[in-house]
Order: sequence, then C-alpha cells, then structure tokens
Amino acid sequence: MKKISILGSTGSIGLSTIDLIERDRQNYDVVALTAHKNVDRLAAQAKSLNAEMAVIADETLYEDLKQALSGTKIKAMAGRTALNEAAESENDIVMAAIVGAAGLEATLSAVRKGTDIALANKECLVCAGELMIDLARQSGSRLLPVDSEHNAIFQVLDPKQADKIDKITLTASGGPFRGRSLPQMQNISPAEAIAHPNWKMGAKISVDSATMMNKGLELIEAYHLFPIEINQLDIIIHPQSVIHSMVSYVDGTVLAQLGSPDMRIPISYVMNYPSRKLTPAKALNLKEIGLLDFFDVDEINFPATKIAREALQLGGTAPTILNAANEVAVYAFLEGKIKFLKIVQIIEQTLEIMGSEKITSLEALYAKDEETRIKASELI
Repeated sequence: MKKISILGSTGSIGLSTIDLIERDRQNYDVVALTAHKNVDRLAAQAKSLNAEMAVIADETLYEDLKQALSGTKIKAMAGRTALNEAAESENDIVMAAIVGAAGLEATLSAVRKGTDIALANKECLVCAGELMIDLARQSGSRLLPVDSEHNAIFQVLDPKQADKIDKITLTASGGPFRGRSLPQMQNISPAEAIAHPNWKMGAKISVDSATMMNKGLELIEAYHLFPIEINQLDIIIHPQSVIHSMVSYVDGTVLAQLGSPDMRIPISYVMNYPSRKLTPAKALNLKEIGLLDFFDVDEINFPATKIAREALQLGGTAPTILNAANEVAVYAFLEGKIKFLKIVQIIEQTLEIMGSEKITSLEALYAKDEETRIKASELI
C-alpha cells in the first residue's frame, strides 16, 4: 500500500484526490488529512479513510475537531506545528493542495524529508522556487506537478532531450471573460468571476483564471520545474481546454497532452507515477468536440501574464511580492472591498513600490511576504 497524506483535503484538489482513493482503497494507506477551518468535513473524511491523524490549521477549532473524532483512534491536532508534523510523517507521497502561500512551510517540510510531492500548490514555487528546487535536489524529493498544464508538460517532456527543446507552450482557457473589453468588466461580481466555463475549482483559483493571473503564476512555476529559459515559455488561449500544454522541439516536432478537463486525470497520474490507472474521467471524444481554437493572449485587457513575466525576469523577491499582493487583492474582491479590475492594478502598484531584493533565507522570504500583504492592504 502507498502511504499518502493530503494537505488541504477539503478543497477541490483534496476532494478529487479522496475520490480516487475511495475507488482504490486497497492500494492507499491515508496517514494525515489537513484543513483550514472545515472541521465537519475533515472529521468525516478522516473517519471514512481511517486516517492516522487529522489536522485543523485554525488552532481555535482544536476542541471541535477533537470532539468530532471522539470514539475513534484518529489523532486530532491543530496549528502550524501540527501541519508540519503531518507533512513530515512517514509518507510515500504528499498531496500539497493548501491554497496560497499558507501551504509553503508544510510543503517544504515534506520536501526536506525527501518525500515525493504531488504539487498542486503553485504558490510554493512562485514564492520560493529556487529554495524549493535546491532543497528537493538535496533531499531526493521528486516534485510531481498536479496542475493540468505542468502535468501535461511532465508527461511529454523527455529529460534526456532537454537541450533539444525549442519552447514550452502553456494553454489557457481564457476564463469566463475572454473577449471582453475593460469597460465590459467594470462591474464583474464575484459570482461571475468564479463561474469558470470548463473547470470546477475553488474560488481563489477561479478568480485567478478570470484575471489570467493563474497563467502568470503557472509561467513562473514552469520556469522552476523544467529545464528552460524565460524566453522559451509561451502562453496561448485555447478555449476548449482539451490540449493542456505543448512541448516544441528543435526538429519541428510538437508534443501535446490531451484529455477531458477533469483534475482527476493529472492527480491520478502523479499519485501512481510512473504507472497509470483507470479514472472515472470522461473519455476524450475529438469527433464530438469537432474544432480546437487558439488565440493570442490579450495583454491589453488582461495584463496579468505580462506583469508575472516581468516579475520572473526581475527575480529575487519579485515573484513573492506578486503572489502575496495577488492573494490579498483576490480575497478583497471576493469580500466585495474592491472591483474586479482593481485586482491586477493593486498587484502592479505593490510591485512598483516594493521592488525586488535577493532572497537570502526562508525567514527573509516570509518577512517580505508579510510586508507585501500589509502594503497591498494599505493600497486597498
């Protein structure tokens, strides 16, 4: 049996992971499940999967979790230290699916342990890419990308032919507002922004998709995951979300991974790597789809990808600042504090004010993250 822990088990990626485990119980031993605040769902998952431990990040909810698990042998835990303990427990693979920078410390704890990481938290590499890659190299931890785009690249990129790569192309659906002008997006509501046309995702990542910042973060993530230069990374709009990404080689060959827009496909791939298993995802039928469309990214009306590329080129703490400002602005929008178009404006203003510095340590990175959140909140 493969020992697995899920950091962020009550979110969309966590739920899809659990769905696959429940269909294949004889092959998985669930060590730990973690959640931020959802005690009831976390306790139900832990009981159903007979997990060894359940961790709630919000320490004020510890007694609630302990009560919910009373009568079982499941260990109830809470807080930051407990999250790290869950990540460092004896696992064959850790699903890193905590949304945002909040998942960074626990994921790094699992990397230090040398555990294989099913990496669904893109912010880890955006905030601390160099540190994380170096740490994985030292510990022997394998970073197995869950994002559909990076998972696609992982499936078709031949590491032995890395020097023969011409470019990597990330595909983007364009989100729910593709083709709209700035005036048409002035009064977008949170409900409209989270209604993604193809994918069922959490609120934060759905808003990122609507602004196109999701693709900007993925650009930074791809730079750290794969042996390429910044100028070899491209983005193309592909509304059908059938081709999940492409690798172009110097001889003119382009390899693409295709599949239905169902996150259980890339999750299953990394959970069982290097093997493949049957999933409940709908089989891809190209005859039904008929046509596949492709368009350039509109960086006038959706400048997030341009800003993200500039942050990557600046390096140092710039991507950390980009990510922190984005998180603050997105949640402010979801709470009704700012309008949709202000999200990217806040990010750009924060970057201009904060500049970029060399990353000297993880502690310094955390300090810069906190400083950025304060500044972005002041701007809001």
